[in-house]
Amino acid sequence: MSGTEAIGLVLARPARLLGVEPFFMEFIAGIEERLAERRLSVLLHVVATHDEEIATHRRWAERGLVDAVVVVNLTLDDRRPGVLAGLGLPAVFVGAWDGGPDLPVVATDNAAPVREALGELLALGHRRIARVTGPADLVHTMARTEALAAGCAAVGIEPVLVEGDYSAEAGTRLTAQLLRRPGRPTAILYDNDVMAVAGLGVAKDLGIAVPDQLSLLAWDDSTMCRLASPPLSTMSVDVHRFGVMVAETVLELIDGGPVTARRSPPARFTPRGTTARAPEGPPSPG
Repeated sequence: MSGTEAIGLVLARPARLLGVEPFFMEFIAGIEERLAERRLSVLLHVVATHDEEIATHRRWAERGLVDAVVVVNLTLDDRRPGVLAGLGLPAVFVGAWDGGPDLPVVATDNAAPVREALGELLALGHRRIARVTGPADLVHTMARTEALAAGCAAVGIEPVLVEGDYSAEAGTRLTAQLLRRPGRPTAILYDNDVMAVAGLGVAKDLGIAVPDQLSLLAWDDSTMCRLASPPLSTMSVDVHRFGVMVAETVLELIDGGPVTARRSPPARFTPRGTTARAPEGPPSPG
């Protein structure tokens, strides 16, 4: 049973992103909704690096401040699972996962939604496809990249990849780079909603009509996607439900019983106003 009445979540990301990126706010709201039924709350701490995240975990463990922690944004050769095991701090790992089956995890399938997104773009005739990714060291970024590369190779095309950090600044800068390339893409897939909305603004500034000359597809749906003009097509996830599932796994873990293996809700293609058939012929000047 719970002793501290708190579950810890450390986010190693620029604090400025939390104010504009809806994903984690919806995710935390789902966790808190389920935990509130047991009079538990989320102790949230935002840091800049994984080293600072690990230092926070050590401090929480030494002071007995939380019953368990939720770990997100796993990376290749991630040190956090080993450190938490050494601290004896119960943990639930969330998202893309390439570790062993012996740790509590709410896993996410990134490959199938990428194949679905690519299939939708290919069906619309797109062959010059680009993607603005999240940080390259994240396991889920790598999983999406591998799925996109495999899917494109199967139809004889090669995607253009540029690495972002989920910020509007990255979306603006990288979209401008893509749209100024010779033979610019006819479709761009973004790894989050913030970068996609920024990219839509760049296309407008350059005089490139969306979706007639350029299709845009965001990963994660949000109010900003629905209110954009035109509203953004997305790979939509029930993020609130995702948070509830994480909380249910945490509760099973701290209760000491068997922990159910769960998978997050899948991302599904939601067509709106930014995807259409690919333009015929070479790109017109922007």
